[in-house]
Amino acid sequence: MTQRKRLYNVQSSSQSKRQSNSFMTQEEDEDATFTQPSTSQVQRGMEKLTPAQVDQRTAEVVQYILVKDQKKIPVRRADLVKHVIKDYRTVFPEIIKRATRIFEQVFGLKLVEIDSKNHMYILVNNLDSAVARASPVVCPNNPKMGLLFVILSVIFMKGGVVRENLIWNTLKKLRVDPGQRHEEFGDVRKVVTDEFVRQRYLEYVRIPHTEPVEYEFRWGQRSDVEVSKAQILEFMGQLHEQDPRSWSQQYREAHSTPSSSQASSSNHR
Repeated sequence: MTQRKRLYNVQSSSQSKRQSNSFMTQEEDEDATFTQPSTSQVQRGMEKLTPAQVDQRTAEVVQYILVKDQKKIPVRRADLVKHVIKDYRTVFPEIIKRATRIFEQVFGLKLVEIDSKNHMYILVNNLDSAVARASPVVCPNNPKMGLLFVILSVIFMKGGVVRENLIWNTLKKLRVDPGQRHEEFGDVRKVVTDEFVRQRYLEYVRIPHTEPVEYEFRWGQRSDVEVSKAQILEFMGQLHEQDPRSWSQQYREAHSTPSSSQASSSNHR
């Protein structure tokens, strides 16, 4: 029985990686068909549209991104163009610029491009102070975000990359066994290696030349933008009743590269 369960876990993990790779290949192919319009093309396109038409399409883009953000799934430029922008392609940069302004002025959010190669966008809180920012990960309002916070903390404290066995063993100590269905999280292994990876909170990467195959975890692009390492270190200090400065390497990293500076504004050119 144990051997069958182990075999099932290996097969599920491999299937998950194949699906992820297939998704990325399809994603790159779709986006390759879109060419970013030049400034002159945008100007000519705007001359053919009424202000009301541009405002309406901008509102649809804002609504689409807000809906996607509820599931914390990054929005792909290819999907925006295909499902929302459609025949307004020539004015895409202007629509995104207007949508960005609406997010900032109306919702207090910032539209950030976290992957300049595949053109993926997320929304983050647009507050001046990174410390004051109530990140859904650092200030979890649901159990899954609490689970993610633990994993990100382990990765950060271990130097930025850890083998998956260390994560599973840590979770087992917290009575969250990836080999058993959890009443709150369901399939823990799937949540961590599939859901958190698709949301770009984690990277789950195969370690070369390992037999049997092994994987390692790193922070994902969304975590780099949303999560304050200083807050994680503060939490660890409280947990262990220890001064955060006693972890000198982590303390330097947390305070030399604040999360607010990691979030680069989206490049729409």
